Amino acid sequence: MQVEKRVTELVEEKISDRPELFLVEVKMLPNNKLIIHVDGDEGISIQDCAAISRHVGFHLEEENTIEKAYNLEVSSPGVGEPLRLKRQYVKNVGRELSVKLAGGEVKEGQLLSADDNSITIAAKVKEKGKKVQLVETSIDFDNITETKVLISFK
Repeated sequence: MQVEKRVTELVEEKISDRPELFLVEVKMLPNNKLIIHVDGDEGISIQDCAAISRHVGFHLEEENTIEKAYNLEVSSPGVGEPLRLKRQYVKNVGRELSVKLAGGEVKEGQLLSADDNSITIAAKVKEKGKKVQLVETSIDFDNITETKVLISFK
């Protein structure tokens, strides 16, 4: 975990003058692949990812933080990655989500809002013999185990 802590510090240092950017996660995989996910309120550019990669890579080499050969990957979280930060929810207001709850239930619907404690979605509810209705549902973050953005190719 020492590596992940140092990498987090380096990324935060690099983006400290860019308030629109934020670190989502740092993972060091067993196969010596170091993954850094960074995002922005309006997305993140390839140039920003490259600058972060150069900054982190340079310091890791200078400090000899990782003794073995490793692969460094800096990117935005992929489409299939779950949302991890409240800031990501705010960024995705208006999009369709799949929200897995602590009890195993899954709710799908459009994200209407997100605050410090919960999200509100327009959930699709189908009652027997009736059409699908949209019902506003508030879900506390404490009750969410995983949330993914649903991608439509219609």
